[in-house]
Amino acid sequence: MEYENIKPAKFISRLNRFIANIEIDGEAEICHVKNTGRLKELLVPGARVFVQESFNSSRRTRYDLISVYKGERLVNIDSQVPNKVFYEWITDNNLFGDIVFIKPECKYKDSRFDFYMETAARKIFIEVKGVTLEENGVAMFPDAPTERGVKHIDGLIRCVKDGYKAYVIFIIQMKGVLYFTPNVRTHKAFADALIRAENQGVKILAVDCVVGKNAIRANNFVDVRL
Repeated sequence: MEYENIKPAKFISRLNRFIANIEIDGEAEICHVKNTGRLKELLVPGARVFVQESFNSSRRTRYDLISVYKGERLVNIDSQVPNKVFYEWITDNNLFGDIVFIKPECKYKDSRFDFYMETAARKIFIEVKGVTLEENGVAMFPDAPTERGVKHIDGLIRCVKDGYKAYVIFIIQMKGVLYFTPNVRTHKAFADALIRAENQGVKILAVDCVVGKNAIRANNFVDVRL
């Protein structure tokens, strides 16, 4: 996926979940943060960031915060991008075989999943999770408790019991991590749900990304350690 109108900036502070102060071209601006997660290890004063300029005069903010450097590693924090990255990725590789039907945002019973797809031989529900948290080279999810995430996992278990295939796919929005693991410290119930899901036949995968200032694309599978 590619972005347009990307500019470098400096992060100053976060006013709330949605708005940050930045410095761009020597001027102070407010900026929309495209991720409501905590991001405390990323959004630190003085961090180098990339923002996307909008020319929509009806917006409150002129810029969207897209990515941030953590040391020399560029991390994409756009929470809207993992599904787009996943869609591009599966249409470019043969992970699921020949896809004959795909539907984003598909409801099944009391759950809504990111994708439903069909091949000649399989019917598959998929939940995609974006990962921006990294510690000592290890990618982790979530960075805040997510009861909604636990509900998604339990819903996928029901799908498997009903005869469908099911996947949880973690899109790691950075390159160069060692492996992926659930963040037990932050939300043990989510980690337990992943283990329960794998034992019931849900496939758990993680994929890292090549991140540039104006692009992001899925790259390689990353080892998953539950």
